[in-house]
Amino acid sequence: MQLLDRYLLIRVLQPFLYCVVGFVSIWLVFDLSENAPAFIENKAPLSLLVEFYLLRAPEIILMSLPIGFLLALLYALTQMSRRNEIISMLCAGRSVVRLLMPIFLFGLVLTGISTALNYSLAPHAGAVKKEILTDLRKKGDVNRKAIRGHLYRNREDRRFWFISRLNPSIERFAWVQIIQEDAEGDLQRNYYAEEANYDHDSKTWLLSNGKVVDFNEKGDIKEQQWFQKLQLRNFSETPWRISSSVLEANFLSVPELRDYLKYNSHFTAARLAPYRTQLDYRWALPWGCFVAVLIAGPLGIVYSRRGIMGSITMAIGLFFLLILGSSLFLALGKGDRIGAILAAWGPVVFFGGVGAFMIWMRTTNREVPNILS
Repeated sequence: MQLLDRYLLIRVLQPFLYCVVGFVSIWLVFDLSENAPAFIENKAPLSLLVEFYLLRAPEIILMSLPIGFLLALLYALTQMSRRNEIISMLCAGRSVVRLLMPIFLFGLVLTGISTALNYSLAPHAGAVKKEILTDLRKKGDVNRKAIRGHLYRNREDRRFWFISRLNPSIERFAWVQIIQEDAEGDLQRNYYAEEANYDHDSKTWLLSNGKVVDFNEKGDIKEQQWFQKLQLRNFSETPWRISSSVLEANFLSVPELRDYLKYNSHFTAARLAPYRTQLDYRWALPWGCFVAVLIAGPLGIVYSRRGIMGSITMAIGLFFLLILGSSLFLALGKGDRIGAILAAWGPVVFFGGVGAFMIWMRTTNREVPNILS
């Protein structure tokens, strides 16, 4: 990396850090004004409040990175243009692409950081907010947070689960009925239990206070046996797999979305559409940082003071359209109106192409038209 590359990165990095820290601080102030009363009224410990915001931080950082990077680029490049530093670099023999090369590399680094955050931490942050606030308002009453009357079907192993009361957060099932079918689809065995718990270490289900009923080929009861404790070691179901069908796609990580689509592949396309769209969106969203370079780079380099405000307005307007388009396409994808890949990647690819075209115009010494004027 040469001296001019380091100089440009330093000029961009300082306002970028100010923007990100400023966005996080503003969010924290507004969020405290909204949620702090719930912690105070329920006399929650300070450690829970700190944990609440530490777990939610990845979500707001992920949202702040692309817009903070865009504003930092516009500020740094327009300031350098005002002082004729950009023109001096170009006159020294550097092309526009070579001038922006360290910014492209930094954009890729931010894309990698955003991908890591969006893989698991940021999606779970929304679930953490919902779970902790619900727990505070209901004061730890697990029964009031439970899902009632949940039905799950395991097509591979030909089993039906009916759970009268299910609480995913503590993985405790109450009043459980398990129906086992044979290869021909005939009733083979029923399990009834007052409670079902899962041991992750041994991958074993423990049923309490129930009975096992076996059926013959005609469907009549052949034998029934009562039990206080019964271990089921050969069941492939896990509490997450059973309860995943009622989990929201927005709050699931990439592995959880993959598992959901794998274990619930028998659902209709419309029901799976939100999960397919979110899975592709997990990879598409971070590229907003790189699109910010493609948009702000050519528009931040101006050759006259008169065109600075117009370029800034156009850059911010294009990025706003990117966010608006992503929200619209995401809604269409979740509603199964368009394909998941198009819903997730369409706006990113389109505005990335617009940015690449504007960079080409700058490299060929053409003026970028202000489409928002």
